[in-house]
Amino acid sequence: MKIASLQWNGVWEDSSSNVDALRSQLNEIMGQGQKVDVAVLPELYQSGFSMHPERFTSRTDELLSNLAMLAGEFGIFLIAGVAETEMDGEDTLFRNSGWVFNPYGQRSARYIKQMPFSYANEQAIYLPGNQSCLFDLNGVTCSLFICYDLRFPELFRKVVREAEVIFVIANWPESRQSHWETLLAARAIENQCFIVGVNRVGRDGNDLNYIGGSMVINPLGEVLSYGKATDEVVVTEIEVLEVKLVRKQFPFLQDMQK
Repeated sequence: MKIASLQWNGVWEDSSSNVDALRSQLNEIMGQGQKVDVAVLPELYQSGFSMHPERFTSRTDELLSNLAMLAGEFGIFLIAGVAETEMDGEDTLFRNSGWVFNPYGQRSARYIKQMPFSYANEQAIYLPGNQSCLFDLNGVTCSLFICYDLRFPELFRKVVREAEVIFVIANWPESRQSHWETLLAARAIENQCFIVGVNRVGRDGNDLNYIGGSMVINPLGEVLSYGKATDEVVVTEIEVLEVKLVRKQFPFLQDMQK
């Protein structure tokens, strides 16, 4: 499986501009002859980590359709963090979600962030989800989590018996970069699976700075790739069979309590 981690520095709270920029970046990747299986974008890719989703979610369904179209056009799986709305009577609710689009231009999976970032009062804006997400990526069972979820290993334990590759998309600031790196490695080691962490770069509308550090880590906790503090695309190829081999050699997961 070949994975492109897009360390995004998008336009703050501007969905349309970020869709246009994504098309250009995918064109650039494919133009270089780098055929990838999946391209991964950070949390809240279309806006940045904004607590004002009412400013940019009025055309969310159009955004999702455009992302599905791009996945189909380029023949790849596309994973993107999206702020979306849903109606509850006359009330508008907001969700911090991750969507998976398949190479046929279809929406194939959706995950809602289970742990809002209370330190930033996210729970007052975005309603949390309560379910894990499993999806198939070319015969590989994958799962998806978002940013602050990474600090809660119990969430990962719910999917590890099936998941071989777990994606974590984030807006994780420079001030806690060492936590990002350590926690990603811990999740890979304790769950004996590949962890793909994709973080943004640049300074956002909250005046927070992000330095990327997108990582792909194998089931033994070894770092296969590490993104610099630029809006680069990190392409990493993994051999998913390694998950089965490691779990067979070191059958630690069999000792998990039910």
